[in-house]
Amino acid sequence: MIGHHYSVHPLPGGPRLALATLPQSECAAISIYIPAGSRDEHDVPAGTAHFVEHMVFKGTERRSARELSLEIESAGGQINACTSEDNTVYEGRGEASLLPVLADVLSDMVWHATFPKDEITLERDVIGEEITMYRESPSDHIGDLISQALWSPHPLGNSISGSLDSIARVNRNVLNTFRTRHHFRKDLVIAVAGPFSEQEALDAIGPHLPQSFLIPEKRSAFTHDGTKPRDIVDARDTEQLQLALAWHAPGRGHPLRHAMRLLSLMLGETASSRLFLGLREERGLCYQISSDVTLFDDTGAFEILAGLDPESKDEALDCIHAEIADILKNGPRAGELDRAKRLAIGQSKMAFESTGAQASWAGECLMDFGRIPLPSEWRAEVSAVTDADVHEIAKILFEGTSPCQAEIRPE
Repeated sequence: MIGHHYSVHPLPGGPRLALATLPQSECAAISIYIPAGSRDEHDVPAGTAHFVEHMVFKGTERRSARELSLEIESAGGQINACTSEDNTVYEGRGEASLLPVLADVLSDMVWHATFPKDEITLERDVIGEEITMYRESPSDHIGDLISQALWSPHPLGNSISGSLDSIARVNRNVLNTFRTRHHFRKDLVIAVAGPFSEQEALDAIGPHLPQSFLIPEKRSAFTHDGTKPRDIVDARDTEQLQLALAWHAPGRGHPLRHAMRLLSLMLGETASSRLFLGLREERGLCYQISSDVTLFDDTGAFEILAGLDPESKDEALDCIHAEIADILKNGPRAGELDRAKRLAIGQSKMAFESTGAQASWAGECLMDFGRIPLPSEWRAEVSAVTDADVHEIAKILFEGTSPCQAEIRPE
């Protein structure tokens, strides 16, 4: 998308507009970023943020649930939403001419949802089925267990969807209170991408903004107290073992965050990574193995997940720890870092081909870092990572520490 550029514009009341102007695009993308998610459920039942996300699709003062979806889809567009630990995002996508309609409908949902009581009852059942589905899928549920091992009793340790017991305590008052507290925050971000000028984006958004916004409450930070890592075991009727290891990591503002991502690429994110080649291809110990990095403002995690025969567990753990010990002793192997950089940069370039990805980049960067860097700036930072940087972040993560561990294994 030649000629595109990013800009930030204040909106009345405190929020900010993150604008990705893409002159050659024929599409529009708009996202409303609410800087609150499951980690902000310190005084409400777990799953409340996710429940609110579901309920905004169930009708507003102006539109029924059916009208919300039909108005967008009849015009060829789409609306969607997702909840994470630290934010909730409402998204609209469509042709460029659809931006005013997308802005109208999304704004109506986010700020004027009515939370009908009968719909709350129905949606509680739907979310309950979602929770059960993930609970019954070991490869999905292992993520909840390792989060619990890492973060509990902080809300970061809760499942984003909550539990059957917790969502039973979510009522209309809880939903309204959480929505009012967080959907009207001064620090929310609206991201727009497409062939739009600043004025065109402001004209689409401005008429639908609330009259006032609230000063956000201070978020409850996670502090790692250095206690012994937790192990969580879920024994059930299954033939496979799902295994997760996780180490506490620095937050997203750490200067070695790019080195951490590249370390993950080297260890387990790709088919050429150490763990995939060593455990799966050479030894046949597992059918799936991967690594990943999770970053928040105040903390993070480096995770390794594997699906394997229970009898292979000890050998697999020995191999995982041997690779970590090798990185701690010797750092990256010859050519390994350069390959990881090419993969990271290539993935980035492919992702930026969509208008939606441009909106996500602008919105997430502004919300998380207070600015929108050019993708070329990010790539330059990745390219500048050295073997010494990777060696240093490996020491921060792994040296003198033991991982939290979670298992779903046969009874």
